[in-house]
Amino acid sequence: MHIDWSLGRYESTAAKLMPAAGVVVDATRPARGERVVDVGCGTGNAALLAAARGAHVTGVDPAQRLLEVARRRAAEQGLEARFVQGEAAALPLDDRSAEIVLSVFGVIFAPDASAVAAEVARVLAPGGRFVLSAWMPQGPISDMGRAAGEAVARAVGAPPGPPPFPWHDREALADLLAPHGFDVAVDEHSLAFTAPSAREFLDAESRDHPMSIATRSLLEARGLPPETTLHPMLEVLEAGNEDPDSFVVTSRYVVATARRG
Repeated sequence: MHIDWSLGRYESTAAKLMPAAGVVVDATRPARGERVVDVGCGTGNAALLAAARGAHVTGVDPAQRLLEVARRRAAEQGLEARFVQGEAAALPLDDRSAEIVLSVFGVIFAPDASAVAAEVARVLAPGGRFVLSAWMPQGPISDMGRAAGEAVARAVGAPPGPPPFPWHDREALADLLAPHGFDVAVDEHSLAFTAPSAREFLDAESRDHPMSIATRSLLEARGLPPETTLHPMLEVLEAGNEDPDSFVVTSRYVVATARRG
């Protein structure tokens, strides 16, 4: 299913992911004057953190509306950064035009991992580094997405799609990037999502997140109610809740650092 990331209000999701953006930029350690590309930059979280360190930053994202949000944030913070429309598998950038390529839960949605690897290798200068974050396929948030996908597939009678590339797996990343001269290291981290209740968390996600809106549109086009996915998702969230007085779930993710010799 193609996702239009301009739908809804991804800004609310981006705010929740800001701590992970900080972890990725810290792992990247951009120096003043280094050229940084943020792939799947969204509203500019990591791009602006890198710009605040004095890096020359270009953010790339397919969603024009999110790029406009990123430009506005840069202006509000008095930071210089360039934001351009483009896909991870076809970056609108010159060869060897960056010392750093980073991506905070961005390239993990690209349908062709090999094409992304080739583009990153093309854009990076010798000695450059590629740093990305990717969710680990365990925990309530991951299980919620899987439950929704399975419920949609059952409802529309569609066969299960191919498994996504395991961006979280060091061995898979090493195999993907080794032909381009990269060595890969992986560190694990976690991020907590909170809300007054599981229901309120799900309601906000259903209202704001582009993937939820795309799923709802798919169901509506077939005359199916949103409860097709909402009930299984709520069950997963309530089962995984870590706080009996409100709602807290923790998602684990990796930050992979690939260095080019």
